[in-house]
Amino acid sequence: MKKNFVSLAVMGAFLAMGSQAALAAPDWSKVPKKDLYVFHPGAAPIEWATGKGDHSGASGLKKGEACAGCHIEDGKLSLDLKRLASKEMEPKGAPKTMSYPVGVQAAYDATNLYVRLTFKAPGGGFDHSDKDNEVKASVMFPNDKVPMGDQVGCWASCHKDARTMPGADEKKTKYVTAGSMDLMQWRSGGGGKALDGTVSDKRNMEGGKAGVTAEGAKAGDTYTVTFTRKLAGGVNLAAGKAVPFGIAIHADNAGGRFHHISFGHTLGLGADGDVKAAKQ
Repeated sequence: MKKNFVSLAVMGAFLAMGSQAALAAPDWSKVPKKDLYVFHPGAAPIEWATGKGDHSGASGLKKGEACAGCHIEDGKLSLDLKRLASKEMEPKGAPKTMSYPVGVQAAYDATNLYVRLTFKAPGGGFDHSDKDNEVKASVMFPNDKVPMGDQVGCWASCHKDARTMPGADEKKTKYVTAGSMDLMQWRSGGGGKALDGTVSDKRNMEGGKAGVTAEGAKAGDTYTVTFTRKLAGGVNLAAGKAVPFGIAIHADNAGGRFHHISFGHTLGLGADGDVKAAKQ
């Protein structure tokens, strides 16, 4: 009996070690990196992007085309950044750096998705209202009920009546008109903090279902932020499928809309996508 007990104990230890190894964080040196460009959108809400006469691409959006289809060529932005920096589009003041690349890597196993962002957060911003956080990095996943979520990414949550927009209600947060988004965010202040949130009729920075954890570090002028979330969340992710997502970076203590965002992209888990997650 004693021998059997020892054998079972040893076997259990090996099984536990195997389970932990299966769920261990990826070896990022073996995961491909894709540069996605973020840009300062100014005070351009989704209503402007879809408005007749305001945005030349509005008709394409109505036909089901994606922002990235027109504005990304050979992996680089094709965008009138001077217009976005103008008083017309940014009445408060544009940052000195209007666009920069964010390296995105992703991997997944039977339980979790891992996303790693690498970027140099620029200074020279207009807004410095978040005194507690030099940097905030966010990733959002819209579900299939969000209008145009697969075309515009997290831009679907940016409306003209939300806080920090010109003349808007300072108490109204980001929101979507239908469906919901999973929001995961890392904040640099206080030694770093992970937030597991959602966006539906309002933004909630806590209460998400994806079990988000995150860690970040700065080496020289480069930030590296690594997120872990469950495949099962408010927005369920699954192997063999591609999901829409978007990223946003608040640099130089920026708050509200004074961030840099990506267009909507796709993340493929064992499937084709703008970013392909490596299976662990």
